[in-house]
Amino acid sequence: MHAPSQASELSQLPLDAQSVMRLAAHTLFEQLAATAQGMLLLDREHRVVWISEGYKRFLPALGFDSETEFVGRKVEEVVPGTLLAEVIDSGRPILVDLLSNKAGTFLVSRLPLRDAAGAVIGALGLVLLDHPQAQPAAPGAPRGLVSGPSMQPLIQKFGRLQQELEEARRQLAAETARKRQPKHTIASFIGSSPVALELKRQARRVAQTDATVLLLGETGTGKELLAHGIHAASARAQRPLVSINIAAVPDTLLEAEFFGVAPGAYTGADRRGREGKFALADGGTLFLDEIGDMPLALQSKLLRVLQEQEIEALGSNELRRVDVRVIAATSRDLEAMVARGEFRADLFYRLNVLPLRLPPLRERLDDLEALAEALLEDIARRSGLPQRQLAPEALDWLARQPWPGNIRELRNRLEQVSLMSDELLLEAAHFGAEAAPCGAPLVQATLPATVPASASAMVSAERPLRPLPEQVEQLERQAIAQALRQTAGNRMAAARLLQISRASLYERLARWPELG
Repeated sequence: MHAPSQASELSQLPLDAQSVMRLAAHTLFEQLAATAQGMLLLDREHRVVWISEGYKRFLPALGFDSETEFVGRKVEEVVPGTLLAEVIDSGRPILVDLLSNKAGTFLVSRLPLRDAAGAVIGALGLVLLDHPQAQPAAPGAPRGLVSGPSMQPLIQKFGRLQQELEEARRQLAAETARKRQPKHTIASFIGSSPVALELKRQARRVAQTDATVLLLGETGTGKELLAHGIHAASARAQRPLVSINIAAVPDTLLEAEFFGVAPGAYTGADRRGREGKFALADGGTLFLDEIGDMPLALQSKLLRVLQEQEIEALGSNELRRVDVRVIAATSRDLEAMVARGEFRADLFYRLNVLPLRLPPLRERLDDLEALAEALLEDIARRSGLPQRQLAPEALDWLARQPWPGNIRELRNRLEQVSLMSDELLLEAAHFGAEAAPCGAPLVQATLPATVPASASAMVSAERPLRPLPEQVEQLERQAIAQALRQTAGNRMAAARLLQISRASLYERLARWPELG
């Protein structure tokens, strides 16, 4: 049984009593409007339908030039931090509360309004005290429903809580920024070969600009490390570096990951909203790994953000300006994807402002010894085991491998052998048949124990030993020629067959034009 409504109780009173009650209600409303610092009425849809004369003086501070701009809009859109919408939805009043927003701090009261049947049809908001933390008004000046001095203990407590909250927010922001600092510098990219030195020179040069960088290279070549290094060498080094691996996020969640979600944007969404990666990287750098895996539907939205530097959260109609430097990376051939219609040409040109190609490990074998030493040192530090060293023949064996997984694969092999062996000096035999990369046939580390002297002399007499670079070049030319024959001259297919990048194939064809 519902409690009898106020209207039904009123109808049971004598006629003169009903008149008195209506007059009292009317008089009370007028007194509240005249005495309160401000008052506003809402309908059941949270829309502002009326404001008092006193409330109008708050409009400029809230960003409105006139009453017509304010009235008619939802209260949560025009009054930051208000709980009036919650009062309407719950039907429960909030008799005394402190509201702080860009217009100031106010002591407020919020009451639900009900119809004759008891249903909530709107709400009444009262500003009881304007700027309660201010000094008491001069004698004779208008005051709110609650006197300033009587509220000082509450205001002081509120002020302390606000200070503690701001301090907690600052500490959280500082901790978040610390966690999003770059973990590597350009010097962390190990190598002193000509190609490695040139790459690091180019990286330092592009770090001095704010232009978009596109890192190209096979998997495991160090693209993420170089992205960290570029950010660390840039003017944005003290701002956040935010990374997102596009291939690791489901397509349906990518838009929310990029641009964020407005409060209550969809069923189950956080009522406080959620910031996206662009907002988190504001003022800093956003690293987009595996950009080639981005779905076409989202590519146009990313292009707009890169052009306009504006984002719009999912479920929101408000644009937010951001200042973000983008570094993208991919192991895929974006030009070929553009030709096949799998990647937008306009987005490719927007990303390809400062392209840097990271060479595969097989193109900088001069760095193999330094890389292996640094990796073994890191493996020992992480595992707590003594550091291993490589015997010369083991290093030679490693140099003869194709390394399709590049430095990541090299680390994997070194870690396997280090953890499975008790020896401090790793020999070629420690890598064994199980170490053949990606199912490739094992390249023998050593010659047979006994080689007939006559056979050795015969080989030496019949075919004088040529320098290793000449032999490698001959093998490469033969392999490329065979791949082109098998693919009927299709260079892209030939590159896939050889397990090298298209750019690497073009470099070799430029040296040997007779093959193309």
